[in-house]
Amino acid sequence: MHIHIHEFADSPFLKLTAAEFHEAAALAGAIGQGHSLTMGVTLDDFAAAAPTMEVLIATPGAVRRLDLTRAPRLRIIQSTAAGVDALVPFDMIPAGVKLLNNRGVHADRAGEFAIMAMLMLAAHMPRFATDQRAHRWHRRPSGVVAGRRATIVGVGGLGGGAARRARQFRIHVTGIRNGDAPHPDCDETRTIGDLDAVLPGTDFLLLACPLTPATRHLLDARRIGLLPRHAGVINIGRGGLVDQPALVAALNAEEIAGAVLDVFAEEPIPPGDPVWEARNLVITPHISSDDPDHYNAATLAMFFANLTALAEGREPGTVVDFEKGY
Repeated sequence: MHIHIHEFADSPFLKLTAAEFHEAAALAGAIGQGHSLTMGVTLDDFAAAAPTMEVLIATPGAVRRLDLTRAPRLRIIQSTAAGVDALVPFDMIPAGVKLLNNRGVHADRAGEFAIMAMLMLAAHMPRFATDQRAHRWHRRPSGVVAGRRATIVGVGGLGGGAARRARQFRIHVTGIRNGDAPHPDCDETRTIGDLDAVLPGTDFLLLACPLTPATRHLLDARRIGLLPRHAGVINIGRGGLVDQPALVAALNAEEIAGAVLDVFAEEPIPPGDPVWEARNLVITPHISSDDPDHYNAATLAMFFANLTALAEGREPGTVVDFEKGY
């Protein structure tokens, strides 16, 4: 099977290497053997590999820039990201091609980032950062997080990892998902239709769901207004989940206590964007799930597990549903 890994040189994300691929292939056993591997960083590289390419491994952003009609034998696209909103409405993916994401590989790292953010919010760290910039000494006592309430919107790989860490700190976790099926790391699960009812009792609101037409601006000015003033917001999903100007306004007015944001409406954030100056906000540059030591290996292990499923006539566990958008 001809497998092509493509990532443009200007990508900000961790790039797969041939050595990592071959190491993962060896660990995968028989399903990892006998493949032809090519690597590309330019459109010419893709054009050269396209006529015989059967599998493409790339970020959604890279896939968007490629002309997939030049790869008539293409059957599988393995995304190296969980979120595939960059490819919606999926009209540039040829018929019969399966799109697979890597949901689940982020759980451990995202969980650690999320609990770090909750602890920072509980300890007023975003407020102290604002005080520091203002050269202001203001003592703000804080207590332990046990017994506080986290609402996690989306309990897949990212949100599920966050729920697991939160419960280790004895935080009460309410998971918000499309259905109300129980989740092993949530104290309770509610449907998205119940979100408004849950927000007034929320101490930490974590957004970890996919970005779809239904979730764009899920957290708008109205819902921000439902949160108590002591609540904090964390976003590790996609910037489009939040009405960013509304959140900035709420932070500046201290209608909520603080926020830790890892994703934004535009990335990189433009120099003049008001979000840079928002009060009581900690900004990280889309790194909440990065794990240089394990991310690529886990993604490739998932890819070979998906190949095994296909070889055995089973549906791979990370096939993207074009109707749902994830």
